[in-house]
Amino acid sequence: MAAPALRSAAARARAAALSGGRWLGTSSAAETERERGREKEEEEERAGWELSAAREYYDYRKSIYGDVTHRALLVDAVGTLVVPAQPTAQVYKSIGEKYGVKYSEDEILMRYRRAYEQPWGGSRLRYVDDGRPFWQHIVTSSTGCSDAQYFEELYQYFMTEKAWKLCDPDAENVFKALRRAGVKTAVVSNFDTRLRPLLQTLKCDHWFDAVAVSAEVAAEKPNPTIFLKACELLGVKPEEAVHVGDDRRNDIWGARDAGCDAWLWGSDVHSFKEVAERVGVEVANK
Repeated sequence: MAAPALRSAAARARAAALSGGRWLGTSSAAETERERGREKEEEEERAGWELSAAREYYDYRKSIYGDVTHRALLVDAVGTLVVPAQPTAQVYKSIGEKYGVKYSEDEILMRYRRAYEQPWGGSRLRYVDDGRPFWQHIVTSSTGCSDAQYFEELYQYFMTEKAWKLCDPDAENVFKALRRAGVKTAVVSNFDTRLRPLLQTLKCDHWFDAVAVSAEVAAEKPNPTIFLKACELLGVKPEEAVHVGDDRRNDIWGARDAGCDAWLWGSDVHSFKEVAERVGVEVANK
């Protein structure tokens, strides 16, 4: 892994030098084009090295586990399985206008992120039971509005089908193929107790053998406990499972600390069909 890192550093140094030259008016268009070509070659070489390393690793897993490299697939919920149908700040603003919310969407988003990242009430858990106290804090901090009716309307909205959409429209076909191949599946999510009814509302609850939700497990990712609980529910060892999620800290580091394999959604894999193929399960086109 050191070689690509060194090449990347060299590329950055050359780019910085060229950048300085352009500001001074000494870099020609030809030099810039040559630099872009070198960077493209290095990127392709880096991608090829990473692909080669990945193939070597999965050849190793196949030598141990056979053609299907993992007995279980763990999946993050928000950001991997589903995403909000509309930007959260847009929803907060559109519903909040009749309650006197004046902030712009950008302001709401900035305040939302700041509130979400802060420690919550001295507790290690944000989501306890239905999560109402936490979400009341987030809504009030994001919008400046503490109207109980406003909060209730928002809270109920995010329990409806129209509030969410699947990240991958082909997900159902893939999960069916995985389960036919004997791969067990589970959702592993930092969420409150609304998650189970929400999965039912979205008609995807039957895709999974188990659900490990932080409000029930009393542990939030990246705490390894929630991943270990999911493996326990599925009856597999952590090393037999792979977790897929969109957050490097919560999903990748947390799963690996638990002893699971882990792939970053949007980087290592981009669709559930790709996940299945990496596990060793073929998915027929619909």
